[in-house]
Amino acid sequence: MKNTIRKILICSGSMLIGAAVILCIYNMIQDRKANNRSQEVMSELIELIPETKASTSADTMKNPADDLFSRYDIDDRVADVGPTVNINGTDYCGYIFLPTLKLKLPVIDKWSYDSLNISPCRFSGSANGKDLIIAAHNFSSHFGHIDELKIGDSLSFYDADGNVFDYEVAELNILDSKDSSGMFYGKSEQWQITLFTCNISGTKRIAVRGCIIDK
Repeated sequence: MKNTIRKILICSGSMLIGAAVILCIYNMIQDRKANNRSQEVMSELIELIPETKASTSADTMKNPADDLFSRYDIDDRVADVGPTVNINGTDYCGYIFLPTLKLKLPVIDKWSYDSLNISPCRFSGSANGKDLIIAAHNFSSHFGHIDELKIGDSLSFYDADGNVFDYEVAELNILDSKDSSGMFYGKSEQWQITLFTCNISGTKRIAVRGCIIDK
């Protein structure tokens, strides 16, 4: 009887280990595919965007998000908030550059779960409106390491018209997955850009807030 139980436990353990290995391999494959897709777009996007211009300022505009969080409802939604470049049928509003992480990634203008498999997406707002929120999967080639950014690190957003907006990291927040309002307001309302992704388990969201650098 003991031998039978031991064999069952060994067999069950082996199956669990095997499942974990398969899941790990699957995630690695998805990560690699996402990296390849985003970098293919990145090369074409840089050529299509005009030569970068000096950072511009604009009055804050109301531009609420499409609702990623089903518990959060916003009125007066705005669909068109800035210039875009179309590549293979997808509109891109620009690209994000994170020097510390050595990442340069295209940003799709309108988010969807399918689009997040290609590159980060504009979830809400705009650079001109000083309320830009960009979402991405936690692939290592996308936003999987944004929790390693430090206060004062620089980041830049280049819009489709060639305008460049330079920021520095001001806050790093860990939010509960149900805290939808926290994504928009955070601990401070002084930020002008937010980058966010989920943790591995999907129970938390990592949000990096940035303030524009005055020149």
